[in-house]
Amino acid sequence: MRKLIFAFFTLIVLSAQAQDVKQIPLYPGGVPNSKPTPATYVENDANGWVRVVSVPTLIPILADKSNATGTAVIICPGGGYGGLSMDNEGYSIAKAFSRAGISAFILKYRLPSDQIMIDKTIGPLQDAQAAIQMVRTRAAEWGINPAKVGIIGFSAGGHLASTAITHFNKAVIDNNANISLRPNFGILMYPVITFGDKTHRGSKDALIGKNPSQELVDLYSNEKQVTADTPPTLIVMAEDDRTVPVENALLFYSAMVKAKVKGEMHIYQAGGHGFGIHNKQSKEEWFNWAKSWLAANGF
Repeated sequence: MRKLIFAFFTLIVLSAQAQDVKQIPLYPGGVPNSKPTPATYVENDANGWVRVVSVPTLIPILADKSNATGTAVIICPGGGYGGLSMDNEGYSIAKAFSRAGISAFILKYRLPSDQIMIDKTIGPLQDAQAAIQMVRTRAAEWGINPAKVGIIGFSAGGHLASTAITHFNKAVIDNNANISLRPNFGILMYPVITFGDKTHRGSKDALIGKNPSQELVDLYSNEKQVTADTPPTLIVMAEDDRTVPVENALLFYSAMVKAKVKGEMHIYQAGGHGFGIHNKQSKEEWFNWAKSWLAANGF
């Protein structure tokens, strides 16, 4: 009973946080690659989930100046490219990072949709690149070192994060100031990686459609996009994940090894999918691994 009460009040607190924090529009001058938003396409935020996004925003949870490290991380919640788990994979993660001295920015990115996008396959990546661009552009204002800006993603948000750390040489947004769009590090949590045999079908279909070309499948099978320029990456997953096969993590890590990209991979014996900040099936905390790994890499 106590656990239920605690969980209930935690949900209330997180929901209140969601309403109180400032949301910064990614594109003050107008959202690129967009169609007029239909009247029926209404943004909402219910039970810790956002199902529809037409105006992407960045939500800052800054580290206190007393322990700020100058490092920043952009957070991509998951939800199969059909929703955003804003509490479990957004606010709770951001609070943990900010307590550790790392300023966090939750990315409320557009979910791929032919209703609101001219090309839905690039919509989420545009928002990820715009977030990196904004954090670096405003780094001095937020007390951030522009050489210490990383990205973390969960599930389909992990696919978006893995796209950001492998597709950064191709800008899909206006970047006249030539701001680097390469994250300095990546953290991939139970990520969708491949659009091949071991994919998560819902994420694949949502992003590139049910009958994509092989070229598009290969482009967003991010294990095929790893190069020596891919930033250091930490991967965390559970072996018994029944939503996203564990092979997704193995494929990406194998590609990292071949390209000599620095990184670590931690596979829980159990934990399933979507465990967020705490895997209840283990006494080991992945966030402690992440802090140690970040420190070892100078972040």
